[in-house]
Amino acid sequence: VRIETRWAGGKTDDARRYAGELVALTPDVILASGGSMVGPLLQVTQAVPIVFAQTPDPVAAGFVASLARPGGNATGFTQVEYGMAMKWLELLKEVAPSVTRAVILRDPAVPEGIGQFTVIQSGAPVHKVEVSPVDLRNAAEMERSLTEFARLPNGGLILLSSALGNVRRDLIVKLAAKLRLPAVYPSRQFASAGGLIAYGSDSIDPHRKAASYINRILKGEKPADLPVQAPTKYELAINLKTAKALNLTIPQALIARADEVVE
Repeated sequence: VRIETRWAGGKTDDARRYAGELVALTPDVILASGGSMVGPLLQVTQAVPIVFAQTPDPVAAGFVASLARPGGNATGFTQVEYGMAMKWLELLKEVAPSVTRAVILRDPAVPEGIGQFTVIQSGAPVHKVEVSPVDLRNAAEMERSLTEFARLPNGGLILLSSALGNVRRDLIVKLAAKLRLPAVYPSRQFASAGGLIAYGSDSIDPHRKAASYINRILKGEKPADLPVQAPTKYELAINLKTAKALNLTIPQALIARADEVVE
């Protein structure tokens, strides 16, 4: 078994080049983690089976015809339903009730950056929170935008799920602490790294399940016949040290529900 690991670094040109290089190796199947590589791979091959993990909306992105019947050479496991983005806003208000303004960090170049922000934007009036998007792509510009946003009181931060958000994890957590912004993140690794609170699907579980799909494909089944599966396990993580630094009291009921509590 030959394993090739590539990372596109979030750049479209790099992704296309790496996709072409991978397909040129004539693999029996390709595993794509995250949605940023699936599109470039499908541009260069409609024959090599592709199993994706942590891809937010493969139907809207055009990767598959439907979740039940993918219909092409790609199938796999989604990362999150867009509706869950509302949960992040609810959590922000639960841990920091005084928040009336929230900056939404997103990558607008990927489907989840658009879809998740739309969900939050539609529900913000119910929670009496004014939301504004900030692009993740330019780190220096992002820092300037967050610094300007934090000049006014009652602010909070929500990071939407994306590969680029994971790459910038330490910077974002550091900025939120420096600017004293209560923040909600899309995966528990952010809470472990010092983020206030995180809620999202288990990032390891879909890769384990992807291995079973790869096995089935290698035994002769076709991606077109293997349904795309949604996450079944979600994790809540809370960093009480960060809460204390922000003078926030986390409700005991919320702590009791957490899968991980950093003290």
